[in-house]
Amino acid sequence: MSFSTPLTSHTQATAHLSLDPVLAEVIARVGELPVLTPTPDPFGTLIRSVTGQQLSVKAAASIHARVTDTLGEVNADTLLATSGDTLRGAGLSWAKVRTVQAAAQAAKTGAVDFAHLAAQDDEDVIAALLPLPGIGRWTAEMFLMFALARPDVFSLGDLALRQGLARLHPHEAPADVLARWSPYRTLAARYVWADNARVKAGGQPV
Repeated sequence: MSFSTPLTSHTQATAHLSLDPVLAEVIARVGELPVLTPTPDPFGTLIRSVTGQQLSVKAAASIHARVTDTLGEVNADTLLATSGDTLRGAGLSWAKVRTVQAAAQAAKTGAVDFAHLAAQDDEDVIAALLPLPGIGRWTAEMFLMFALARPDVFSLGDLALRQGLARLHPHEAPADVLARWSPYRTLAARYVWADNARVKAGGQPV
């Protein structure tokens, strides 16, 4: 993955992805998806992502609200000034306490330059985040997709994406399919997720 600027429209992307007739049918079924925009607060977005890991959307929102209420403002200074016991009391696991405080320390020391991540290549962003405890490649790729709005990310570390890819193209190597979908693999991933949800809800698979 290399650096690519966020999309301002899906017109060209959907036209490209629709060259794959299987994905074209998914796009037609799912309909238009909202355009992703880069976050103005990469650090805060990463912290929110960490607090919500392995939780339902409702539970993640509740815990993030409790963390925000506890800190007043979620930033590196407030996280470092708050004890682990206090963060644990706000609902974070000890593993997540370690992760968010390590991220705060990295932000303060400049080990991770959150303000300039948007100007870095995709792999450089991943390399900057992976040394943080509790941050794996999947989390870094989700950060690229939803915090930086990078248009060409497809996480094979995501079980649902792997399953959706195998369902849509059972007789092709994933690398070959993803090569066709580039440089709009983020939007393709979002359509695969949406189609997975439709099938799970009882819709007919493509």
